[in-house]
Amino acid sequence: MENGKRFEDMLSRFVGNGPYLEIDGEKYIDAASGTFNLPLGYTNRRIAEKLKQQIDRCTHLSSAYTHEMSQYILGKLVKYTPEGINKIWLRDVSGSGAVECAIRIAQKATGRSGVISFFLAHHGQSLATAQISGNAFRIKDFHVNIDSSLKVPTPASVMSEFEANTEPNQYFDLEQFIQLGSNDNIACLIIEPIQGNGGNNVFPVDFYRKIREICHKHNIIIIADEVQTGFGRTGTFFASTGYAKELEPDIIVFAKGAGGIGIPTGGVLMRSSLDVLESFEHSSTSGANPLSLTALNEIIDIIEDEHVLENVQCNEAYLRDGLLALQHKYPEITGVRGVGYMFGFDTPSPEFAAQAIAIANSHNLIIRGSRYGKGRALKVRPPLICTQAHLNEILHKLDLTFADLTLGMLDNKEVA
Repeated sequence: MENGKRFEDMLSRFVGNGPYLEIDGEKYIDAASGTFNLPLGYTNRRIAEKLKQQIDRCTHLSSAYTHEMSQYILGKLVKYTPEGINKIWLRDVSGSGAVECAIRIAQKATGRSGVISFFLAHHGQSLATAQISGNAFRIKDFHVNIDSSLKVPTPASVMSEFEANTEPNQYFDLEQFIQLGSNDNIACLIIEPIQGNGGNNVFPVDFYRKIREICHKHNIIIIADEVQTGFGRTGTFFASTGYAKELEPDIIVFAKGAGGIGIPTGGVLMRSSLDVLESFEHSSTSGANPLSLTALNEIIDIIEDEHVLENVQCNEAYLRDGLLALQHKYPEITGVRGVGYMFGFDTPSPEFAAQAIAIANSHNLIIRGSRYGKGRALKVRPPLICTQAHLNEILHKLDLTFADLTLGMLDNKEVA
């Protein structure tokens, strides 16, 4: 009994309310949307009520009973997908699992094995998805291999403030990588429309077009990993129908934001010709469970009913211009970049970024860094429900954070 009470005490320290998280009674505004999985913030009355009702009915069903529900959700999603993407595989509760599903689809459909992925990419936590991600430090102690896979360079990010003397973006030669390094065994290319963990890197629109042309030429399936960009994060339901529409993917992977308030769910959308898996070839015990389906179904309605996409579109410029104003004010802030409510900027070093996160926390602001603390970028991704007043609070607290950092650097110089 005493241990049970202690556990409840631990949990009761944390109370969410929209974009705010109270910790021991202290209120923080979360500019990271949890782990980028809270598009509606920590709480939402509509989803919570639906979940409570479902808990009283049942929390688990075999996937044998949830197919009709998955198809119902597909019917609501297809109006937001690129033309021709009209099938769904809904048996995952994580982005890692959904990405693995997409790779299996590509391998079975093509009879080939290799995966092309990008430096700095992040596609998941499992052995296979970590292996195709572009941060080698994460897999140095682990061993797995997908035959004929390639990692290729990432083009320079598009910045929010274009300078007249900026050189045109020079891309690596993907065609040459395929011809000289793949042995004609590439099944798919996987790309985040905007790289998340890698530092909020925004690809040039023309780059998507070049990828599409080369992949079509070699019959390579294009997978858009929209685990972070999906469900409104970039101002359109999927980035693949908005900023990254030139990519024209064959498969879209989603998770994170699809759960609305952090309910684990993940899935794969694909062209009908790629609906090739047997039920036993990819599934998980909790995939398409009733709670995930409830949250997924409800967030689609909320996005529509409460004009969430319009909110992001209307306020994108306010967030961007506010970050650019801070960039002009503080030399330690460089390279502001982003789309919708998915922004980032660089600091002088990973150590500086960690210090900024800590000082922001002292101002009751939650922000996150990149590459598991090994990157120098900071990411600003507020819940999609945030108003201009919320954004202004975030920007003000960032201002206070960098003012403290500047003062600290001046004090250190004087001591030296």
